[in-house]
Amino acid sequence: MFTSLLYAQEATEGAQQTAQGGGIMGFLPIIIMFVILYFLLIRPQQKKQKEVQKMREELQKNEKVITTGGIIGTIYSIKGDVVVLKIDDNVKIEVTKAAIATKVTNQ
Repeated sequence: MFTSLLYAQEATEGAQQTAQGGGIMGFLPIIIMFVILYFLLIRPQQKKQKEVQKMREELQKNEKVITTGGIIGTIYSIKGDVVVLKIDDNVKIEVTKAAIATKVTNQ
């Protein structure tokens, strides 16, 4: 009778030890997935955003740019966060710097 109680007690202690170690190992795949997502998705996107922000800060007069709406124009003037684009001989529009998508490079 006592031997069966001892076996039962040893079995429950072994199950508790397995459950404790299994908890940390259960989170390991989630942690690995987060690290992979960080290096494949989040980090490159942050780097690209920094490059675009740097490009917008370095805008100068007479540079040809494309807006996010697809309008191609030449920078006529810059007033803080507002850029005046010349898109035709007598046509000028105002857009924010955030609306500038890329610079046009002559190739």
